[in-house]
Amino acid sequence: MGKLKVPSLQHLARHWRSDPVDIQRVLVGLTKGGPTFSYEPLHAAVRDMLVLNVPCSQIEEGIKRGVKNEDVRQNFLGLIPLIQEYFDGVSATFVTSVASRFYPVGRDLMVPFHPPLIYGSGGDVYFPWLSFWRSNPLAGERLSLFVTMVQDILLQDSDLDEAKFNILDFSAPDSKSDRKLTVLDSSSIPRLSQQRKVEMLTIFSEGYRLARDATVGQKVSQDIQRESDGDSSQINLFD
Repeated sequence: MGKLKVPSLQHLARHWRSDPVDIQRVLVGLTKGGPTFSYEPLHAAVRDMLVLNVPCSQIEEGIKRGVKNEDVRQNFLGLIPLIQEYFDGVSATFVTSVASRFYPVGRDLMVPFHPPLIYGSGGDVYFPWLSFWRSNPLAGERLSLFVTMVQDILLQDSDLDEAKFNILDFSAPDSKSDRKLTVLDSSSIPRLSQQRKVEMLTIFSEGYRLARDATVGQKVSQDIQRESDGDSSQINLFD
């Protein structure tokens, strides 16, 4: 079993459930087999497109050479044309990285938020969020939770408080369809009330605490078992 990780802001919203015990099950399940790759090469591709005007064909060639896992490589190659579909029409006057932030969910839970970048175009500042999940994209109240939390962060920064926040959704309509690009303007997504946001985050914080306690207990049990298995001098009273 792997270590329980603090989820990102987007994963918090995706894993939210109405019952803390259900959240515990989801988070504990992730310690048994989570993703083994990063989407950072795609974020780097966006920066290359905007800053250096690197053509799509050159980015694809770099992914073919640099990504060893066949499934991951094909996944990335399928996403590049969709990324280009959005950013081809962008004439950026500047592109800037954004420092990571932390969102306080509970007294002992600070959730990381890693924005890819912001860019300027036509006198406006744009904050694009790229969601690369193929299935089960954020929707309904979970989407509102994510957008509400991100908006809280943006409003605390004078450089970002007026940024146009768009979600670039690269999911597929169903398991038999190809991915497609859907651009969601966050201003059209309902925000949660302060009361409902606090309620949802309190539930998640409780679920995370349950998962943390459960995984700590399992790790101690596994360590004891390994010590027992490795002690050849220990007498087995049941032999």
